Amino acid sequence: MPNVIRKISIGSDYKNDAMHYSLGQEVYGGHTICDIINDEKEGEYSIYIEKNNEVLPWKRFNRNMAIAVEFDLKY
Repeated sequence: MPNVIRKISIGSDYKNDAMHYSLGQEVYGGHTICDIINDEKEGEYSIYIEKNNEVLPWKRFNRNMAIAVEFDLKY
């Protein structure tokens, strides 16, 4: 199944103080966000980045944080 999470926002104040991460967004010195994964078993979301065909885990957020998820409607 293709990745259905397109964007994740972390923080209780969505408009003013939340951090927003989207697929295709350039981050961390030329890396690009390639996957946002919901690991239901572990109760967390993970963000993976890619550069030069190398995929690396970048950030992980547990469900105790204020999280808003936006899904890709093209799946």
